[in-house]
Amino acid sequence: MGDMLDIRYIREHAKEVQTKSEQKGYSVDVSSLLKLDDERRVVSQELEEQQRVKKEHARELGKEGGKPSDDALAKGRDVKVKIAALEEKLKTIDEQFLPALKKIPNMPLDFVPVGASEDENVIAKTVGEPTKFDFAPKNHWQIGEARGMIDKERAAKIAGSRFAYVKGNLVRLQIALVHWAIDVLTDAPTLQRIIDENKLKVSAKPFVPVLPPAVIRTEAYEATGRLNAEEQTYKLADDDLWLNASAEHSMAPMYMNEILPEAELPIRYVAYATSFRREAGTYGKDMEGIFRLHQFDKLEMEAFTTPETGLDEHKLQVAIQEYLMQQLGLPYEFVQKCTADIGKPNAAGVDLNAWFPGQGRYRETHTADYMTDFQSRDLKIRVRRQDGRTDLVHTADATAFAMSRILKALMENNQTAEGRIRVPEVLRP
Repeated sequence: MGDMLDIRYIREHAKEVQTKSEQKGYSVDVSSLLKLDDERRVVSQELEEQQRVKKEHARELGKEGGKPSDDALAKGRDVKVKIAALEEKLKTIDEQFLPALKKIPNMPLDFVPVGASEDENVIAKTVGEPTKFDFAPKNHWQIGEARGMIDKERAAKIAGSRFAYVKGNLVRLQIALVHWAIDVLTDAPTLQRIIDENKLKVSAKPFVPVLPPAVIRTEAYEATGRLNAEEQTYKLADDDLWLNASAEHSMAPMYMNEILPEAELPIRYVAYATSFRREAGTYGKDMEGIFRLHQFDKLEMEAFTTPETGLDEHKLQVAIQEYLMQQLGLPYEFVQKCTADIGKPNAAGVDLNAWFPGQGRYRETHTADYMTDFQSRDLKIRVRRQDGRTDLVHTADATAFAMSRILKALMENNQTAEGRIRVPEVLRP
């Protein structure tokens, strides 16, 4: 059914929900949704009452024993008819109510800048100086093609445009990046240092590496709020399955319909997956090189937390992204995404944009998303508290490395005049 906001929250904050939905670029009608909600509650109460009458009637018949009287039979029939009519009425209301509720996006947190497009994202800070060379720097595809590490022509012959054969030392570099990032994310002392430096109130519990399924059933995908069928997701023709468009898409629904003990949280994963995107609507954009391909490999963080630690978990994921970039020596911008750019399920979002000297500009290499309980409401993922009550978990996901993008940033920032690539120290082992 797609993820959604709590209807009780919408009732209590109708004006704010209307305003913040518009700030995100969603045209919604909160007042007509609440009218449907009122009708729905009245009918539900009537239905509950008639179901109670039916049970009571059955109990009385049971007490009397023998053959029920005509009056008793008539009363039973009457209740059944009323229940059927109310169920039908409720179904009709739900056919309008649920799609209207589903249209409401998650509420942006108060610190998220208000903006109508990505042009109004806020560059919160810039780390490192753009790399300088005493020669004219090449872009990654010139370096890769000259050294036989990227072959898009032959890939186009086999698979069409936006595919590539990546070869030789570039493959070794990718495997080294995966290996190193997993080492960082599974090392509690390193995580503790990052937590202390950023004054966060979360545990240093290591991430668990995962190789997730590459395909997702419609029901699970829709519940994550990430199924973007028109623009990005490939559907398998003969099955109720979609190809993963990013590793977190098959990680978020992992605990669908489960209740997790509080002692197990946070649950942290770092998932490696080959992902697929149709990239509709980007015709002519980034056609050169390997920036925007239909197939790419991604190492992605996914966390399930208690509501009170969710925001700090998001901040930890961003701090890990910064740590990885700084260790690789890549200059970058830290971007606080505005209301219109964070996406429907997000309460907040951050991008890191690396400097690409061959293109003379910053380009997005990392993104981090904080969903609060928006995903878990429809996925029905809850936490059982120590006192026995249950709450919805909070979810957060973030790029560790989008492989082709980070390879390109390394190629362009670490090139030599001869067109070779210096390997960052952390990757040399």
